[in-house]
Amino acid sequence: MGNSGIKQHIETAQKTGVLKLSQGKLNEFPPGIKQLEGSLRTLDISDNKFLVLPNEISRFMQLKHLNLSKNKLAKVPDCIGALTKLETFNLSHNNLSTLPRTLSNLINLKQVNLSNNHLKEFPLMFCGLKHLDVLDLCKNEIDSIPTEVSGLNVTELNLNQNQISQIASQIADCPRLKTLRLEENCLQLSSIPQRILLDSKISNLALEGNLFK
Repeated sequence: MGNSGIKQHIETAQKTGVLKLSQGKLNEFPPGIKQLEGSLRTLDISDNKFLVLPNEISRFMQLKHLNLSKNKLAKVPDCIGALTKLETFNLSHNNLSTLPRTLSNLINLKQVNLSNNHLKEFPLMFCGLKHLDVLDLCKNEIDSIPTEVSGLNVTELNLNQNQISQIASQIADCPRLKTLRLEENCLQLSSIPQRILLDSKISNLALEGNLFK
C-alpha cells in the first residue's frame, strides 16, 4: 500500500471512524493516523509486519474494535489498558508468550481472540470482565487451567490444541460458561473434574483427540 493509498484511507476514516490498513507491509503507524485520535472506532492493521505495537495506540480512546492479527508481535504494551471502550480484540497469529495485566482494565470487552500464539499460562487478567462473552485461546502452549478460572464470565472458552493436562474443578463455578472446547490436548479421563458434568452450566464439552478413547 503506497503513501497516497494510506492518505486516502485516513481521509475516509475521518468521516467513517473506520480505518483498515491490512496487508500493507507496515511495521509502524503511518504519520497521518494521529489526526484520528478523537474519532477512530475501528482499526484493522492485520496481516502486516508489526514487531512492536507503538505506544501511541493508547491515544485512540474511542476504539471499539481492534484487529492486530497476523503480525509478528511478541508483546503488547501496558498502555493498551487505556482503551477502555474496546469491545472486540483480535491478536491471533502473532508471537505472544505473555500479556500485560492492564488488559483487565478493558471492562467493555466482549470478544477476544488470542489463537495461534505461544501463551504458556492461562491469561487470568480476563477474569472479572463482566461483558466478556467469547475467549479464544486455541493453538497456544497452555498446560493447565488454574483455580482462579472461576472468575471468568464467558459463555464460550476455546482451548483446543494446547497442552492441557490439568483442569481445576473451579471451572464448574464459571457463572455463564456453556461451551468448553478442549480438543487435542493432553488430558487423561481422570483429569476431567466430575463437577463439570454434574454441577456446572456447561452444556457443550468438546474433548476429542485427548489421551483417552
